[in-house]
Amino acid sequence: MSSNKPLSAKPVSAKLMIQGTSSSVGKSVLAAAFCRIFYQEGYRVSPFKAQNMALNSFVTTAGGEMGRAQVVQAQAAGVEPEVRMNPILLKPSGPTGSQVVIMGQSQGNVTALRYHGEYQRMTWPYVTEALHGLINEYEIVVIEGAGSPAEVNLKSNDIVNMRVALEADSPVLLVADIDRGGALASVVGTLELVEPAERAMIKGIIFNKFRGEIKLLQPALDFIEERTGIPVVGVVPYFKIRIPDEDSVALNEANEKPSIFLAEQLDVAVIRFPYISNFTDFDALQDEPDVSVRYVTEVGNLGKPDLMILPGSKNTLADLRFLHESGLGTQIHKLCEEEVPLIGICGGYQMMGRSVKDPLHTESELEEVLGLGILPMVTEFYPQKHTVQSKGTILADSDFFKACTGETVVGYEIHMGRSTFDEGHVPLFNLTSNGETIADGLQAGTAYGTYLHGIFDNDSLRTALLVWLWERRGQRRPVEASLSQAALRESAFNELADLVRQSVDLERVRAIMGLEAELVPNDGMSINEAAEGKAQDLVN
Repeated sequence: MSSNKPLSAKPVSAKLMIQGTSSSVGKSVLAAAFCRIFYQEGYRVSPFKAQNMALNSFVTTAGGEMGRAQVVQAQAAGVEPEVRMNPILLKPSGPTGSQVVIMGQSQGNVTALRYHGEYQRMTWPYVTEALHGLINEYEIVVIEGAGSPAEVNLKSNDIVNMRVALEADSPVLLVADIDRGGALASVVGTLELVEPAERAMIKGIIFNKFRGEIKLLQPALDFIEERTGIPVVGVVPYFKIRIPDEDSVALNEANEKPSIFLAEQLDVAVIRFPYISNFTDFDALQDEPDVSVRYVTEVGNLGKPDLMILPGSKNTLADLRFLHESGLGTQIHKLCEEEVPLIGICGGYQMMGRSVKDPLHTESELEEVLGLGILPMVTEFYPQKHTVQSKGTILADSDFFKACTGETVVGYEIHMGRSTFDEGHVPLFNLTSNGETIADGLQAGTAYGTYLHGIFDNDSLRTALLVWLWERRGQRRPVEASLSQAALRESAFNELADLVRQSVDLERVRAIMGLEAELVPNDGMSINEAAEGKAQDLVN
């Protein structure tokens, strides 16, 4: 068993900030990699991102809502996620507005024009308090920026990039995505546009997502170092390690495909709403070798899958109207009548009822939209947001639930609507949160709905579902057992850390951070031995 003691002989207080030349260059994943590397070396590490804009969110044990990327980074660091790691979360709810979440609590919807002004400046004290609190409590804080520090139209109200670096007195590694092209120009351009004091904070450059022979890139690396005077500390190759994505950018890269029957895989069709949220709910299904998950926006591409899923939504009424106008709603209802299984989660669950009402306009300007009429219930929105981690018991005893009735189910809830279903219907689960037991979920035929995010992360339930879907095909599942999500996550973090160790000059990064040279754990074990032991501790 490994030691959990720090590697260094004395407490440290070090920071490292990851900024990018643009969005989607890999900042979040690289921050997670550094969190895992320093965790493997025995440091107490915390992630931090002042402001996150994403529809993938999570609920902490204290009931606060935060961005999923910092949750992943906290898991990589082996610590419990908390809202200080992401004090400001913006959840887009329309073309020009977002719901603003401050320190885990929703403050309502604000237009982009209003937010990028006095409102944003008002949030700065929350950022500094959270930042310094983490710096004082942890040995290393890995900070992530957003977009680019050179966006001159946003710099006057910056609370997430260089202003944070200066506040934390943190060295910055500038990351560029070399796969998309123009990486050299984006690095030079970024350095030209930031202020001299900000440029001085940038201590290293990383080129990410590189494909090819590194020797052919060397002249470009030499040019960058000569042109900027800043060392290139790493070239990270393009990789396909399963780390949960921060936002829907990843979905934009996935081409929509029509339904194709694959004998070796189940066909799972997720309806991609305009305001889809928490699509990380389906990572556990994508990790299964006998499952193909695809996203559908057009009725012609839905086909007749093994399973349909209605995911969460940040604007339930608008997305429900999209289902009606696109024809997807009619087709989903028809397939349900043909007993094609359907699972709705949170907003998707609400859409399956008779109607969704929002009389106080908590999410949109719409007041009521007729539901799909699949489940016997109605939903009404209220101003107070329900954000809790939940744990309960599976009550349902039909279909795939027969294999796991009475077992424990865990997940989290993020919703503003309350659903009321007709009397005489047995809920899917009894959930307990904050000492209160609540009935959740509903079934009608082979259609099921629940407010519980993370439902497929429950290994036993997911296995029962997949076995049942194969039985409906008249086949035995070709996989002996489902993979443990906890074990897969730890393996992915360690694989990512190994890749970055091989691709980045960590000795130089440590020097930039003011850390001592790499040491071995206090019990004499090697870094890799300690990492394996600590990973096993987390899985257990």
